[in-house]
Amino acid sequence: MKKALPLIATLLFSGVANAQQHQDVSQMAENIEPQVIEWRRHFHQNPELSNREFETAAYIEKYLRSLELDVTTGIAKTGVVGVLETGKPGPTVALRADMDGLPVKEQNDLPFKSAATGEFNGETVPVMHACGHDTHMAMLMGAAKILVDMQDKLTGKVKFIFQPAEEGAPEGEVGGAEVMVKEGVMEDVDVIFGLHISSDTDVGVVEYRHGGIMAAVDPFKVVIKGKQAHGAYPWLSVDPITTASQVVLGLQTIVSRELPLIQDAAVITIGSIHGGNRSNIIPNEVELVGTIRTLDDKMRDHIYEAIPRKVNAIAESMRAEAEITLPLDYNYPVTYNEPALMDQMLPTLKQTAGEANVHQVNAVTGAEDFSFFQKEVPGLYLFVGGKPKDLPKDQAPAHHTPEFKIDESGMQLGVELLTNLTLDYMHQQ
Repeated sequence: MKKALPLIATLLFSGVANAQQHQDVSQMAENIEPQVIEWRRHFHQNPELSNREFETAAYIEKYLRSLELDVTTGIAKTGVVGVLETGKPGPTVALRADMDGLPVKEQNDLPFKSAATGEFNGETVPVMHACGHDTHMAMLMGAAKILVDMQDKLTGKVKFIFQPAEEGAPEGEVGGAEVMVKEGVMEDVDVIFGLHISSDTDVGVVEYRHGGIMAAVDPFKVVIKGKQAHGAYPWLSVDPITTASQVVLGLQTIVSRELPLIQDAAVITIGSIHGGNRSNIIPNEVELVGTIRTLDDKMRDHIYEAIPRKVNAIAESMRAEAEITLPLDYNYPVTYNEPALMDQMLPTLKQTAGEANVHQVNAVTGAEDFSFFQKEVPGLYLFVGGKPKDLPKDQAPAHHTPEFKIDESGMQLGVELLTNLTLDYMHQQ
């Protein structure tokens, strides 16, 4: 059950404009920047896959203990949580960074280039931090150091959450934010903040959105069962390939003809089709695997209702049968920035980055399991620029690719944002 935002005179709070305190944080972030870069490069050179972040967790644990935080390990398998207890009454603010790398072989020519390998679904694969999680951990470690040094200005508690398996647990396992929530990491938390580095956003820029900023994701599978026959005699078959083809087209009409797209985006994609093994045999069955992306819970519910309706009607019209698995193996809710909280903390963003560098953006149809934390308490998820300003946006290396690269100077803003969001939220309570 999501906790309600406290009734506070948010916009009347004069301390949000505490320019001196923000200047102090900026100076401290600048001072610690070389260390943040060093941490980032260590993580980048030593990436680990989801639910296998053992050395990463040990490195983080050692540092958090050096700050004399109360540290818990082994949450959701490899997660690490450090707690800063001020001893004064006040809210508990959570800050989150994800830890896992991806099965990608790095192509960048860097002195700290990853040459790591790991095991993914039974195969040995190259591993790379190809989505910036190395920067997320380094930024949160930097914020932890500053907040410990400024704890006389804090109230309540700060919970530093280092989360495994954001990219998804290996086959047959569970992991990530959903498991951390089930294991109680959010039970005493009042609010949570998280950041994601963006390789196509200029250094120094922070991007935000009220409401849904990243999509819900719901993978699904459809198995069309027909009757096998010789390809020369299709009338003796119940053809699952023809049926599956109509299903693919029919599913697209859910988005284009049933959803109010002027309100929010939605996507239904079929990414995999398997059936048959010879040109002259109509197979018994065809398997379709796809994904749903939505930014609105009502639209998500509509798609959940519409897929079985469409698929079963098409299958019946072709004398075939359909088996539908929805969701298939995992699903994430919408990453939803509570509008009241967004309004409350927007002045902090503007003071930290400069008003011209705070950009309201459209939602993206990528997904984030940070959304599970936001189902428990109000939270904000923001994008921080990691692109050199002189690099054209269309030449920026994409996330999840071998060429992914960021400008490390963008991390200082992330450290400042995590710190100032914590300080200002606490001072508003």
